[in-house]
Amino acid sequence: MHSQIAETLKLNLCPVAILLTDAKPEKAIQFKEGRRGCVAATLLAAANGKTGVFNRKTTGCPGGGTGLGFGNSFKGFPIDQLLSTGGKAVMPSGNIFDMGEGERFFQSPQLASRWANELPYRDVPTEFVVCKPLEKVTQTEQISLVLMFVNPDQLSALVTLAGFRRGTSGATVSPFGAACQSILFAFAESESDQPRGVIGFFDISQRKKISKELLSFTMPYQLYLEMETSVDESFLNTPMWQQLCERW
Repeated sequence: MHSQIAETLKLNLCPVAILLTDAKPEKAIQFKEGRRGCVAATLLAAANGKTGVFNRKTTGCPGGGTGLGFGNSFKGFPIDQLLSTGGKAVMPSGNIFDMGEGERFFQSPQLASRWANELPYRDVPTEFVVCKPLEKVTQTEQISLVLMFVNPDQLSALVTLAGFRRGTSGATVSPFGAACQSILFAFAESESDQPRGVIGFFDISQRKKISKELLSFTMPYQLYLEMETSVDESFLNTPMWQQLCERW
């Protein structure tokens, strides 16, 4: 599927389509059951042409399962300690999990719990969540979300374009979460009559996986189509945008 937005923004990485399906795609990369992995790394692989697939047993980590919409995967996991002060915790298996000094994203386990309790948990109705290059999506496939990796100028364009037909400054949100959890926030947005774009990849623990110039912008498909049809009549056809493009 061709993307006029991606062409006009001159993206270096492919837009990534997120699909919900009960059919596992052939030759897709997938974590092994019970093995740790990072959903963000698979998203980057999809932006570079690969197809990735997840089910409830191959999410890589509890944060990944939560971010992909497979319910609250933090149950039984000391996410409150991991995101704050760290320490040792007894896992349901009886093993001791040593988190060291913790990630220190929150001042205390209580504050980290507040964040976790406020997440818009979703339980997707399909067996698989697939991420693949948008250009490889067929006409028979149904897209749920579109994610783009963008530099500051391109992000500025997407934030502006999201409000082009709305006359509002609130067409985007930038919630804190793991690098993959923009997917979860965008799933929640897709249930709105006027879904917002989700700016993400603020996760300090995963920023090293991506260029320092990039963030992510995730759109419910309804919003993506609205923005896609706005390109021709928007600022993206003006000299001021062309001048920005000349510097990168």
